[in-house]
Amino acid sequence: MDEQRCPLPPPLKTEEDYIPYPSVHEVLGRSSPFPLILLPQFGGYWIEGTNHEPKDPPEADQPPCPTSHVKLETNSTAKIYRKNFMGKEHFNYYTMDAALGHLVFSMKYDVIGDQEHLRLMLRTKIKTYHDVIPISCLTEFPNVVQMAKLVCEEVNVDRFYPVLYPKASRLIVTFDEHVISNNFKFGVIYQRFAQTSEEELFGNMEESPAFVEFLEFLGRKIELHDFKGFRGGLDVTHGQTGTESIYTSFHNKEIMFHVSTKLPYTEGDSQQLQRKRHIGNDIVAIVFQEENTPFVPDMIQSNFLHAYVVVQVENACTDNVIYKVSVTARDDVPFFGPALPDPAIFRKGPEFHEFLFTKLINAEYACYKAEKFAKLEERTRSALLETLYEELHINSQSMMGLGGDEDKLENGGAGGGGGGGFFESFKRVIRSRSQSMDAMGLSNKKSHTVSTSHSGSFTHNPAESPKTPGIVSSQFLVPPNSNTRIQTLVNRKSFLLLYLISITLREQCDFSPVREEYLLTLSEPLNSSHPASVRTKFSKSSGCVGPFLPLLHPSECIT
Repeated sequence: MDEQRCPLPPPLKTEEDYIPYPSVHEVLGRSSPFPLILLPQFGGYWIEGTNHEPKDPPEADQPPCPTSHVKLETNSTAKIYRKNFMGKEHFNYYTMDAALGHLVFSMKYDVIGDQEHLRLMLRTKIKTYHDVIPISCLTEFPNVVQMAKLVCEEVNVDRFYPVLYPKASRLIVTFDEHVISNNFKFGVIYQRFAQTSEEELFGNMEESPAFVEFLEFLGRKIELHDFKGFRGGLDVTHGQTGTESIYTSFHNKEIMFHVSTKLPYTEGDSQQLQRKRHIGNDIVAIVFQEENTPFVPDMIQSNFLHAYVVVQVENACTDNVIYKVSVTARDDVPFFGPALPDPAIFRKGPEFHEFLFTKLINAEYACYKAEKFAKLEERTRSALLETLYEELHINSQSMMGLGGDEDKLENGGAGGGGGGGFFESFKRVIRSRSQSMDAMGLSNKKSHTVSTSHSGSFTHNPAESPKTPGIVSSQFLVPPNSNTRIQTLVNRKSFLLLYLISITLREQCDFSPVREEYLLTLSEPLNSSHPASVRTKFSKSSGCVGPFLPLLHPSECIT
């Protein structure tokens, strides 16, 4: 028995097991100067920039951070397709992998220098793989599956399907670039001397000259009413989020600041929720300190705020304005550049402006890699990739004149299942459907409204409905009159095919709930931009793999 025993895991640590950091009140009870940032008592954050003592002698002629070292972080992979594939000869493919899920693959033949290369991109729900492989390194020219395995060994499929849709590149580049943003919003919090709580920070109403000077350094003051640029969630119509804000552009990126003192102040609301609901939903915020009071990241309770850039001013409103800077972020946020100099002191000027805005944007990109945002991004990417896959599949099938199983039906249901060709299959489905409707008492239902059920039935004059199961009424084949609003020509066979497929799919899958825009009503003309003049959609709620084909009324068929 003793040999089978195993030691129990150590108990989880509680707050009592940690040696807490000193509280802000303990620090304020000591002699100044105080640090710009204090870690929460039980950690959870990291700090950059703790030295703010000027060098002796000061290096007056040296900028604190060379501009060449200031670089915006970007997702370079997201721009590869637009740069190297779009508008050039290349091939796109799609498939489904049991483990990796939906895959979209792009291949291009490149000549770099005097050497032939294959430029490959594979999109999975986790990431996009990209590689450039010299053909001379390959023993034989690979097929598409082998190419995909060159960039991701985990690919395990038998085949890829070619994309035949002329506008596929637009869909693919939209997916690739969904991670690129040119709009940013940052919070700006004003911290006065000895303010150590969220209520005090959001309760400030007045702006000191030093704070006004800093806001002018950040950007220009704009009137929110009828503002046409990026508004960052602020109300530009009814003035419910204040009358003015701070806005700027930086390297073709629009930035709106949520300034705590410019958001509406509510009398009697100690939490100032009107202010917190904007700043608390930002990911990165600036904390401006006019005097020496430490900021603690957990002063503000927020699930979204992950990084703070704390700026403390000296010699405000003079010709020698100095800004001390410290940065803090949650533990799961990776470090982001540009790195703060040592000491972390800046003179007011274009160098500090470039550094600060680059740091803010890079901070937001880094926060996306934190656990909470990374999971959200993974779900978003997976859903977008599934949508891309479906669009490529549907449109490629449409280009070939197929719509899933239509080719099997046209050839008498390949693989057995009755024979007799398309029309016999059609008659069998109509017959069985009519019998099932008769059994439910629905065949003679006297309703003149458009049916909203998802059973596949449609409403028409009961006097004109076929009364003998299995007999197709001439109503299906004869157009109503010359005044019909439907302008798109659909030949007789195409209509019957669509009708059959719509009935079959409706019986096999539960498409409810289906949004109203997925249905074609009698009063809505067909859009010629839709393949075969019908809308082809996928029902997300049903879990059924297959296109949703709306059930057409006979009056919408013109021979």
